[in-house]
Amino acid sequence: MGVVPGQFAQMLALFEQDGLSQRELCELVRIEQPTMANTLQRMERDNLIRREPDPTDGRRTRVVLTARARDLEDHLLTAARDVNAVATGGLRDQEVSAFMSTLSQIITNLEAADRPGPDNTEQP
Repeated sequence: MGVVPGQFAQMLALFEQDGLSQRELCELVRIEQPTMANTLQRMERDNLIRREPDPTDGRRTRVVLTARARDLEDHLLTAARDVNAVATGGLRDQEVSAFMSTLSQIITNLEAADRPGPDNTEQP
């Protein structure tokens, strides 16, 4: 479909709320600005997004899905559901829920450990 795995999270975020800033996308998909900049550049090249000036703040741009990307939405969401079904095959709903909860806590722990604060020292 012309969408690589590294672009999928951005696509999902924009399917839910089109017109986000690059910074907002970084926060939602939890990747650093330089990585996002490279990903968005490739997505623009592949005609998945375009950048438009923010109507309320001329210093910012908004990332907007193209018609091509919108045409892919149902296909990408179906593909994601299919992959998730394969990945969780043979597991009960309760097991999947427990796994997702545990994984979420692990991510929260790692993000907290990566930030300087009263319990953490500055990371090199």
